[in-house]
Amino acid sequence: MSVDLLLGLQWGDEGKGKIVDVLTPNYDIIARFQGGPNAGHTLEFEGVKHVLHTIPSGIFRSNVINVIGNGVVIDPIILKKEIDALAPYQINIKEKLLISRKAHIILPTHRLLDLASETSKGKAKIGSTLKGIGPCYMDKTGRNGLRIGDLEKDNFLEEYRSLVEKHLSLINYYGVEIEFDLPSLEKEFFSAIDYLKTLSFIDSEDFFYHSQKQGKKILAEGAQGSMLDIDFGTYPFVTSSNTTASGACTGLGIAPNQIKNVMGVFKAYTTRVGSGAFPTELFDEIGEKIGQIGREVGATTGRKRRCGWLDLVALKYAIHLSGVTQLMMMKADVLSGFETLKICTGYRYKGEVIKHLPYSIDPEYVTPIYTELKGWNEDLSKVQKAKELPVELIEYIKFIEKETEVPITLVSVGADRTQTIQI
Repeated sequence: MSVDLLLGLQWGDEGKGKIVDVLTPNYDIIARFQGGPNAGHTLEFEGVKHVLHTIPSGIFRSNVINVIGNGVVIDPIILKKEIDALAPYQINIKEKLLISRKAHIILPTHRLLDLASETSKGKAKIGSTLKGIGPCYMDKTGRNGLRIGDLEKDNFLEEYRSLVEKHLSLINYYGVEIEFDLPSLEKEFFSAIDYLKTLSFIDSEDFFYHSQKQGKKILAEGAQGSMLDIDFGTYPFVTSSNTTASGACTGLGIAPNQIKNVMGVFKAYTTRVGSGAFPTELFDEIGEKIGQIGREVGATTGRKRRCGWLDLVALKYAIHLSGVTQLMMMKADVLSGFETLKICTGYRYKGEVIKHLPYSIDPEYVTPIYTELKGWNEDLSKVQKAKELPVELIEYIKFIEKETEVPITLVSVGADRTQTIQI
């Protein structure tokens, strides 16, 4: 059985968690393949909002197994808190959540390194979530990291101490003053480690191979967004992992020819958290209004998201990178009430009109070129069927489909899992 893949196509925060939750009844296994607790996947049902950072978004569905893949970096403290928050829902975590032995562990000193590095940059800050993600991936590629499987070894504590000493030396190298109480941080860390040891660890690549042989349906869940990919995103204002389709192969141990459907999630407009280029960003009352209606505040960081019109140049770039086969549009309801909507269909780049994403989209090089479409006024929150959508929204959808050459198969008109319309 092949593997389906769900990705964010913008700068993250597209609403992937909700869609995974909606799609989960069609699958046997939901697997996270990259990122870490810098992710914030929000699910809402029965009037309750849930935010997951590490656990796959299928955890609330009783019929599936959830796997944290080898490409994910795990903060034991945050993971334990997530699991504790699930206690009222009587989920059998030991059976329903499996963790790859090859997933790397975020240590308390990784977070301190993150803080020291970001502090040393001054005004040139990347906009890190300060969760220790980057330093953990650096240890992974530097072949210094500790993995979940190391928790089963007798010399784990010795290896831990060796890595911590290296981290403390690096913190001193940055030459900035940061306050921390390492013994206190370690007390909470090792308490969480003891709990993690009670969970189910697997050799995930073997697990996925045999699951496919058995005909199990697998959905790979991406974190962050394609425009934050370490190789293909708006570098250096990116995350530390591959957020595009290729990341699913390396982050789970699945062969490329096993990927079938690639589902791309995007907002009807565009948002971005933190620093970095954003060609369609709005600095006026329209941008402010979109942010207010859409409640655009980061689920992980609490930071206000920058808002702008839909950027089809960036969207098509993300589609092509991952071979997206179907699109899912989120937050269509947020655009209700605007007389005119704009969509970026090209850039003016160094005096030339282009329709592809250039090496740099910094504002000194790029000016967006817009096409205007008529807006709609209807309240979409109670809409149940595609035929009930306003004609202007249908035209908006058709325009995007024509430009991207990919069908939109789902439209979200609210935060709840029931506010999802199949097209």
